[in-house]
Amino acid sequence: MDPLPLLQDLIRIPSVNPMGRDLTGPEYYETRLTEFLVSFFRSLAVTFETQEIAPGRHNVVARIDHPGARETIVLDAHQDTVPVDGMTIPPFEPRIEGDRISGRGSCDVKGGLAAMLAAFARLAKAPERLQANVVMSCTVDEEFTATGVNRLAKSWSEAGGCQLLRDRPTLAIIAEPTDLDVVVAHRGATRWKVVTRGRACHSSEPTLGVSAIYRMAKVVSALEEFAAALPTLHPAHPLCGGSTLSVGRIQGGQSVNIVPDYCEIEIDRRVIPGEDPLGVMDELRDYLRTKVDFDFEMLPPWIVGLPLGDDENGDLADRLLKVIAAQVGPRKKVGVPYGTHASRFAAAGVPSVVFGPGSIRQAHTKDEWLPITELRQATDILEAFLTQ
Repeated sequence: MDPLPLLQDLIRIPSVNPMGRDLTGPEYYETRLTEFLVSFFRSLAVTFETQEIAPGRHNVVARIDHPGARETIVLDAHQDTVPVDGMTIPPFEPRIEGDRISGRGSCDVKGGLAAMLAAFARLAKAPERLQANVVMSCTVDEEFTATGVNRLAKSWSEAGGCQLLRDRPTLAIIAEPTDLDVVVAHRGATRWKVVTRGRACHSSEPTLGVSAIYRMAKVVSALEEFAAALPTLHPAHPLCGGSTLSVGRIQGGQSVNIVPDYCEIEIDRRVIPGEDPLGVMDELRDYLRTKVDFDFEMLPPWIVGLPLGDDENGDLADRLLKVIAAQVGPRKKVGVPYGTHASRFAAAGVPSVVFGPGSIRQAHTKDEWLPITELRQATDILEAFLTQ
């Protein structure tokens, strides 16, 4: 199976994650792509199941077993994409120009999904070539709150999980654009809101009130100082860099003629291997209490992104790099600043790495594209790895 026509089909099917916005329509959520995947696996005559994560949002998991296999290998790729706002190309019309295919998701991560599906399909037609059991997981909601992989990774430790993963798999390969390198370490992200409160009054006499926005300004100033000091508080990881903090959104107030009694910001705190993704909130709370003389509130995080360390996946990475070198020449182990599903599998006791065609520099862009050569190379590499 050639992965290129498959990728064209995937791009044509919108699967946009609203990213917390109240949006509906045929282009949003993974429903249509899930239906395509169900038909795809049914056509291969393999065992598969769907796992409902939320209404209309389902993981799709398929499996090929090999008699006497000593390993079970998971190939995981997410179904959703980021929104299409600001794109300068038709997002759902795959276009081929030279060695490039463009469209939303072509790089992140429908290219990786197509490579995994094509390799899986080749082996479904010749399962005797396999040296392991293979599970293909197509998960939902990666781009926002990772609910799909969080549920899937509980399958072998809690009742009611995916029936095709009742036993813990041996290892996992996660699809993301890596330039065909092998990612063995990455940062995680914890995201939460900080709230300041005040006392509203008419803006003609602001001294009668307390501005929540003025209070938040002091908090933001302190956060800027804290962000600058992070490199001295936490030494950088040798592969994926240092810890960071960013304030990405601020909102507050009701009207320009009312002193605001409420203001909130959203914080993105990137954590490196060795840091506690929840403990970083306590660290920041303690810091702010030394900088401001009023109360503030930290709301529960809506995502706790786990970092991926490189202490348990070295053997897997070496095996994959050996196959890559034989197919396309030497590649290397790398660390990256963004998060992936690999950390969720690793936290559940499964050595995991990240691998796929394309560059993260093209992900989420206004003219997102993927090298077709790498798409086909990634497919051949995965097929060779599963049959070695």
